[in-house]
Amino acid sequence: MLPFFAWAQNSVTGKVTDNDQNALPGATIKIKNQKTSVISDANGNFTIGNLANGNYTVLVSYVGYRSQEKSINLTGNSTLNFVLVQQNFLADEVVVSATRASKNSATTFRNLDKAELAKNNLGQDLPYLLNQTPSVVVTSDAGAGVGYTGLRIRGSDATRINVTLNGIPLNDAESQGSFFINLPDLASSVDNIQIQRGVGTSTNGAGAFGGSLNIQTTTRRDSAYAELNNTYGSYDTWKNTVSVGSGLIANKFTFDGRLSRIESDGYVDRASSNLKSFFVSGAYYGKKDILRANVFSGTEKTYQAWNGISEEMLVTNRRHNDFTYDNQTDNYQQDHYQLFYTRNITNQLVANAALHYTYGRGYYEEYKEDRKLSDYGIPAVVLGGVTQITSDLVRRLWLDNDFYGVTYSLNYTPQNDLNFVLGGAYNEYKGRHFDEVIWAQFANYDGSGSIRHRYDDNDAFKTDFNIFGRANYQVDQFNFFADLQYRRVYYSYFGIDPNGNPGQQNASLDFFNPKAGVTYNFSDKSNVYASVAVGNKEPNRRDFTDSNVNSRPKPENLTDVEAGYRTQFSNVSLGINGFAMFYKDQLINTGKLNDVGGQTRQNVPDSYRAGIEIDGRWQIIKNLSWAATATFSRNKIKDFTEFIYDDANGALTTFNYNNTNIAFSPSIIASSEINYNVLPNASVAFLSKYVGKQNLDNTSADTRMLSSFFVNDIRLSYNTPLAGIKNVGLSLLINNVFSTLYESNGGTYPYLYAGDLSRSNYYYPQATRNFLLSLNVKF
Repeated sequence: MLPFFAWAQNSVTGKVTDNDQNALPGATIKIKNQKTSVISDANGNFTIGNLANGNYTVLVSYVGYRSQEKSINLTGNSTLNFVLVQQNFLADEVVVSATRASKNSATTFRNLDKAELAKNNLGQDLPYLLNQTPSVVVTSDAGAGVGYTGLRIRGSDATRINVTLNGIPLNDAESQGSFFINLPDLASSVDNIQIQRGVGTSTNGAGAFGGSLNIQTTTRRDSAYAELNNTYGSYDTWKNTVSVGSGLIANKFTFDGRLSRIESDGYVDRASSNLKSFFVSGAYYGKKDILRANVFSGTEKTYQAWNGISEEMLVTNRRHNDFTYDNQTDNYQQDHYQLFYTRNITNQLVANAALHYTYGRGYYEEYKEDRKLSDYGIPAVVLGGVTQITSDLVRRLWLDNDFYGVTYSLNYTPQNDLNFVLGGAYNEYKGRHFDEVIWAQFANYDGSGSIRHRYDDNDAFKTDFNIFGRANYQVDQFNFFADLQYRRVYYSYFGIDPNGNPGQQNASLDFFNPKAGVTYNFSDKSNVYASVAVGNKEPNRRDFTDSNVNSRPKPENLTDVEAGYRTQFSNVSLGINGFAMFYKDQLINTGKLNDVGGQTRQNVPDSYRAGIEIDGRWQIIKNLSWAATATFSRNKIKDFTEFIYDDANGALTTFNYNNTNIAFSPSIIASSEINYNVLPNASVAFLSKYVGKQNLDNTSADTRMLSSFFVNDIRLSYNTPLAGIKNVGLSLLINNVFSTLYESNGGTYPYLYAGDLSRSNYYYPQATRNFLLSLNVKF
């Protein structure tokens, strides 16, 4: 009988109401320090089952009300009711609510809160903290997750993933990618993230083709705090973070700040990183309004590991780096300024507005051998009677850009079952691109004696306007939504005119992105949904600058169909989502050259991604849980033509393919996290990630492939109060515990000379077994 009593399963039932005894449906009820959570039903009732005897703290939260917690010594089934008090001020969540999906939305998403992010926030870049979410693949140039990192969702790279910080676009206006290296340790100032896969809801910034990351930074914390977080790990990796906050002062003001430093030598030889950042935020909370200002900045200096290594080098020296010049580095700083105002105009109408400004500047420096001086506007040099027309040299390629604008939203709820959102933004970008030779073995420059010779200087200007409207209507158990967005892009850039002459060019593009869906609620814990959404996306900078108005690629178009089922029991949550993404004119590399001999992306008429995603969690027993995701997909281009030019005579060879795989789109992606609480304040987790094979190009050739990989990590954590300190936390993350040899990224290029065709692959090897050890102290 002893085992029966030891594992006796009890339940806690109760009801959540307000001061007037009105039920609060949709309240979140959690067991503190565990992942167990449920949602109250239409009558405010809830049940948490499968609880062993012991002491528990139950926490209840509901938007617009103060959270409440109660402790209970559980020896059998028990009843615990909660009466929540309405807050006298708005919550920060309304700032991002216009561009987010809710639990009844007919789209697929995953929410990550601060506590979940903190578990793995030991120094690796933000994409690595998302690695256990569905359909995600991450990679690192330096091999260990510090420095330049990459993120793909459903096979779509960063240029097709829309990223916003508090509703403000983060994607670069020209390249359209998001570079988290410019904001090192951003995760330490993040309160929550919503990841939407597919087109998702209307948002600001570049079109979302693979997904969206909607990031909300620091929100209100009522109590003053201070936190020291220090990490040391393999490859001489260090992370030092200091965070402080005032708590709520005079029931109106809060101030928060963070200072961070991250350094690492990298797994790849010389792939070092030296990263620094700060974050400062201040807010005013009134009964009907919020005013918040954020100022944050990041600087990075990384030794380049952009080129990967050859296939042969994978066998002889996986940590090899082709670069040997001492200062082959990337150097960049980005400053962000954000000002938000939220006003509860009436009980039914909430308005948000934000002003923002981002200033970025920096360069990368590189050594080049035997370059034609004429290509850099440098006259030939005569030395000892010999005319030198080529030279070794060092060059710097500079960026200096400004990005600023306004975003807004109006949320109108005339009745409980009806909601309207009107939102949008206007942003401007000014980018200066200029390049310098700072040293040459043979050089005359311009005779001024300057050590810097500017050989290229061009400017770009871009405007991005969008407006969207969304309506949600609840009819019995059905929830209907319609979402309409209009977006206009204007781009002025230095490119090529129809006659092949360089000069300032411009383009204007108009996009209409409709979306619609329906959700059927079986109960407050279970629903099915279906939606269809259209997305459009402009070409990037290189697509424009490397073509003229007649050869310019067309914008990409995507129709995204999603359908799924979500359910939650007392100990199991499960989401199953099917997707079909139909592309028209998707832009891919084909090998075709432009007018000046550079590689260009070309439109392919028809391609698609289709698959199923599973995202679940099972609280097996009180101390043991298992979370897992899996994606199974087909990613195809119906007709693909590869172009290869003969370097000997310029002749063109083409190869035609049918129904080929889209590059870097694995058909299987899966993750698993098994977590066991050894003690109430100590846990061990076993994390696994499987990524199927990926093609390096769009030909489906087995000789140009990233092999599948299965990588496992172990995370140990211990937290305890100590001598008046709120919490002392120790975390040990052992990455790739079985030292699997794998490459998560790569590329390939063909070479044809005098009819002789060869192909070369290159890869980005990832670190073998390595560790990060963290000490976190909270006051």
